[in-house]
Amino acid sequence: MNKRAILVLSIILAISCNSFAGENNDLRTLFLNNNSNIMGINIRTFNAKDTNGNEIIDEDEESGNFLNAIERLNELKDMGINTLHVLPITPVGKLKALGTAGSLYALAGFNNINEQLVDKNSDLTPKEQAKKFIEEAHARGIRIIIDLPSCGAYDLYVQQPELFIKDDKNISIVPTDWTDVRLLNTGTNEKLNQDVLDVHKGFIDMILELGADGVRADVATIKPYKFWEEIIKYTRDKDKEFMFLAEASDSWREPPSQYAVFTPYNELLKAGFDGYYGSFFNLKDWNADEFIEHIKFNQKLLKSYKEPKSVIMSFTTHDEVSPVVLHGQNFSIMISWLEAVLPFNPYSIDGFAYGDEYIYSWANGQAKYTETDDDTYFVHRGKLDIFNFSRKPGEVGVKGINGVNETNEVNENDSLSSNNNSDKTNKNANNVLENFKQAYKFRADNIDLITKGEFVPIKTNDEKVFAFLISKKGKETEQIVVLGNLDFKNYKNDLTIKIPKLNKKSKFELIHGDNNIKFNHKKLHTNLKAGEIKIIKTKNI
Repeated sequence: MNKRAILVLSIILAISCNSFAGENNDLRTLFLNNNSNIMGINIRTFNAKDTNGNEIIDEDEESGNFLNAIERLNELKDMGINTLHVLPITPVGKLKALGTAGSLYALAGFNNINEQLVDKNSDLTPKEQAKKFIEEAHARGIRIIIDLPSCGAYDLYVQQPELFIKDDKNISIVPTDWTDVRLLNTGTNEKLNQDVLDVHKGFIDMILELGADGVRADVATIKPYKFWEEIIKYTRDKDKEFMFLAEASDSWREPPSQYAVFTPYNELLKAGFDGYYGSFFNLKDWNADEFIEHIKFNQKLLKSYKEPKSVIMSFTTHDEVSPVVLHGQNFSIMISWLEAVLPFNPYSIDGFAYGDEYIYSWANGQAKYTETDDDTYFVHRGKLDIFNFSRKPGEVGVKGINGVNETNEVNENDSLSSNNNSDKTNKNANNVLENFKQAYKFRADNIDLITKGEFVPIKTNDEKVFAFLISKKGKETEQIVVLGNLDFKNYKNDLTIKIPKLNKKSKFELIHGDNNIKFNHKKLHTNLKAGEIKIIKTKNI
């Protein structure tokens, strides 16, 4: 091969490996068109090798790292995931810490990589390993969002106290119950703290260098409007397609500390964020009207801005208890199908598609080994572990678990609890996974109808039963009809629901749910099991 051919081949390979980075980044457009299927992952656990099956990664076992994470990218692509929200990759604090590895959100440095996430046997530097992971994701059509923690670790406070707020006694501020971090002094809209602004710009420079496509700002509400406005402008001057996602909710009303500023979700969107979290995680407590009103609220909100905005369907995140623990596997299945049919960006967390309970047999017990000053396995029960070197999410039931499921909400037949044997647990987990894949494929096959169709709420006679349709006119009027039972204990019998925009020649296709449906012109008659969701596609000829 001559030198010219080698040069051309090198250019082609470089473009393919960085198909979304820099000038070729398309994440912002993808997100604003509600085409970003996002999964949150913790590199430290993402592909951890728990060879002895005790659910913790011992000293002689391999924790998750950037290089072994590449092994799972094809799996995510096959599931329909095209965007990864990578939980923090920055160094973590070891003093006054929580857990044996330290919280991912206890930031101990802004412009370098957490050594816990690198393969010690590789000759590549930590940044080279992170860059390789991102390049491999891009090669598979998967974009990368990197998490920016909101507070600094105590370790960073000791090294650079000038970056932090102090009270009248010159003591650093512990926000709410986040005892392992201290509140950064970002300043106010009238006068920003240039030192804190500069270290955040250093973080942006690092992740742009790595080839990342976006940022998820942890608790974005506790930094001033002007702070984010400047950070976003600084970034967009370098990459116009770089996406900014704010961890903020319309249900958040006050800061986690009296010393923190508070910028609400709507102001963050004005400052330049492309999207926020909404409050979809409240579905576990809502009735039908509250759920429908939240969808309508977000549609109205997002249309109120001159520039396009969107929202993620944050039904489940690393801060939320597993849906399986809350209401059994039917809740996970319901969430998967709602994410498939609603006109916002789907979001899930690693392990959700496998029905993981995130319940660990060693939780809050004494640790044999620790990298921090905490010698206990601190965890939040039922939530993705971000404090220890724990097993890979989704490995529930593969080798058996010993956790105790205390919730009364979980149905005995549906629960992935410790009382289930491995075969039954795997069967339930596979049921969730099968529905996840089917739902995301249905979304892909009907994306134009879902994202551009009209959302039409349908009134029901039961406060726990929601109904709506997504409709789009053309040569044939296509509709997706959705019914769901938010009562996770009781059946709903003899439901009669009036479906608009149907006629006598309408054709019906049951996409998901039991086939106990009868149509009588514009009325639908059916039953719904506890926690069941039905998806029906119709065409008017």
